[in-house]
Amino acid sequence: MDSIDEILTDNVNVAVVGLSSNPERESYRVAKYLQDVGYRILPVNPTEQKVLGEKSYSDLMSIPESVDLVDIFRRSEFVGPIVDDAIRKGVKCIWMQDGVVDEIAATRARSAGIFVVMDNCILREHKRRNKDYDA
Repeated sequence: MDSIDEILTDNVNVAVVGLSSNPERESYRVAKYLQDVGYRILPVNPTEQKVLGEKSYSDLMSIPESVDLVDIFRRSEFVGPIVDDAIRKGVKCIWMQDGVVDEIAATRARSAGIFVVMDNCILREHKRRNKDYDA
C-alpha cells in the first residue's frame, strides 16, 4: 500500500479504537460516516457493548475476524500498545486521527510493513477524494 487513495479503496474492515456510542463524539460521527459509505465498522471500546449496530470489542485482539485498517481515537500516550496489537493482528494500515501522533509506534508499524497515517482525519480524506459523498 503506497497511498491514502489505496487505503481508502482497498480496506473494508475498519476497527475503530475508542469508538463511543455518544453521537456527539467525533469518533461516532466519523465511524457512522464510514459505515454509511460502505465500510464495515468494528468498534473497539471496553466500556461499550454495541455501537452503530455492531458488537464492541474490548481490544483489537478480541476481534475474531480480520481487520484491514485500525482507526485510532485515543490520546497519543495510549497508542503504543494499540499499534503492537495491530502488528500482531496483521493489519494493513494504522490511521491516527487528528492530534494523535506516536512516532516510535509508527516506526514499529512501518517496520512490520504497515502503512501509517498520523494526525489526519479519515472522514476528511475520504470526502476530499469522493465528492459524491456528502454525509
